Amino acid sequence: MLVGYSAGVREGDLVTLETWTPAAPIARELYRAVLRAGGHPLPRISIEGITETLLKHGGDDQLEWVNPTREDDIETVDVRIVVEAYVNTKRLSTVDPVRLARWERATERLRNRYLERAANGELRWVLTQFPTDAAAQDAEMSLTQYEDFVYGAGFLDDPDPVARWQEFGERIDAVADFLATKNELHVVADGTDLKLAVGGRHWLRAKGQENFPDGEVFTAPIETSVEGEIRFTYPAVFRAREVDDVRLRFERGEVVDFSAARGYDFLEQMIGLDEGARRVGEFAFGLNEAVPLFTKNILYDEKIGGTVHLALGTAYPESGGLNRSALHWDMICDLRAGSEVYADGELVYRDGRFLNGLG
Repeated sequence: MLVGYSAGVREGDLVTLETWTPAAPIARELYRAVLRAGGHPLPRISIEGITETLLKHGGDDQLEWVNPTREDDIETVDVRIVVEAYVNTKRLSTVDPVRLARWERATERLRNRYLERAANGELRWVLTQFPTDAAAQDAEMSLTQYEDFVYGAGFLDDPDPVARWQEFGERIDAVADFLATKNELHVVADGTDLKLAVGGRHWLRAKGQENFPDGEVFTAPIETSVEGEIRFTYPAVFRAREVDDVRLRFERGEVVDFSAARGYDFLEQMIGLDEGARRVGEFAFGLNEAVPLFTKNILYDEKIGGTVHLALGTAYPESGGLNRSALHWDMICDLRAGSEVYADGELVYRDGRFLNGLG
């Protein structure tokens, strides 16, 4: 699925395989699969704790240094496959937010270049996860239960996963085509009354080629258009930090007030990271009903069927969004009960489902 369907590795492709030591079993299989496809696998295996050590003990110049090997990879490879596999998902929870912000700003240029090459069709990529005990604990599951959840979310328990993703992709296309005809969205739910303009922007179709699993449609709202307030149902998780009960209020596209029941200081530091961090770079509908519950892993959580999510910070260039930032922080609002979404004044979505036959 990852090498053939998602990344589409072809003969002669230079392919980075980026992961952590716990994912050695899948790294070996990916290496073999890339060879079978005729590509050149370039392993990049990291040891957990390295980033934490840098953030806690590095000087300012060391925090701002960008590894030239990373730059070379981003500029030259054809495909990037990333498999997350953390032993400790709370590894950065005690890092000073000021130091974390400095490091995030230093890597912004590289991140933007990566997105630019991807938008231009020069770089194909896919991000996935190898099940670990730490991720299972976050999800409040045993490892066996979590493995079943992970493989089910990617339709890997289906006799023909590719066909299943192609079928799901048709529904995703239909939703995106419908939303592409609309100019303004209005989301109403508990603690949420938010309007945003999307006319002229592109709705991107997440069908398993860049995230795996996938299942969302997303765009970048007009930068100055977001008005109103939104309350996020689940903890907002970023860099292993959790912020509870986040509420944001927008005027002319910018966050003018915010609150949190826990983690306010971290939220304040991230929103103050740069000018773009106060604006919305992404708005999305989660459509994957094989992901029914929150697990504190954004790869899955933003795909939960019946939710929307909003990302503060940088926009994906393919969407037509202009906002740029060192931040991209997705936060999720569950709409499966007591919600309505209006498009150009017409009710089109209620309690987690579109009303026009799109499901």
